[in-house]
Amino acid sequence: MTTLLHIECSPRKQRSASLQVARSFIDRHLQHHPQTHVETLDLWSLQLPEFGEEAMNAKYAGLSGIARTAAQQSAWEELETLAAHLHRADILVMSVPLWNYSIPYKLKHYIDLVSQKDILFSFDPERGPQGLLHGKTAVVAYARGLDFSAQSTTPAERFDFQKPYVEAWLDFVGITDVHALIVEKTILGEDLDRDSRLLASQQARDLADRLARAG
Repeated sequence: MTTLLHIECSPRKQRSASLQVARSFIDRHLQHHPQTHVETLDLWSLQLPEFGEEAMNAKYAGLSGIARTAAQQSAWEELETLAAHLHRADILVMSVPLWNYSIPYKLKHYIDLVSQKDILFSFDPERGPQGLLHGKTAVVAYARGLDFSAQSTTPAERFDFQKPYVEAWLDFVGITDVHALIVEKTILGEDLDRDSRLLASQQARDLADRLARAG
């Protein structure tokens, strides 16, 4: 059975543009593949642990090849549990709003916790880090208040640290089949907001159709 993991990165449940677009993709995907098991990881309802002293020491114990203490092992297993959602998923859907030209701190927190050697990547001195999440597809719905496209008449594009960051991370952990859905201009008035959401939602459904045909 296919497992689809939706990582919700926005605290806005009713008015979130990124959630609206991501759900458009998921709903259409389920029309094609009704047996898909959907998991939701709402980063705003999780009590994400701090990456504190025990977790840091556990990380360096693993890098050094020395045994972890019981407290370190407990902290490490907590990180493995958080990352298990990613390992189980065949399809990863992320709904990511742009905050201060980048990603919400909750998503950064989650990425910092799970992006560890032997959890999401391996390391070889000659080849460097190698991602462990192979054979997966990622669909990322990005929401921006302004126009960050190359065609924008503003300098907004050069401040985009949202999409490049997420795609660099996905590549780092081994996911190379990545599809972007972008909804922009959500703060430029009701009409532009509505039209942008409708367009991106249709693009999400079209993407689900194309992936179903390719599969």
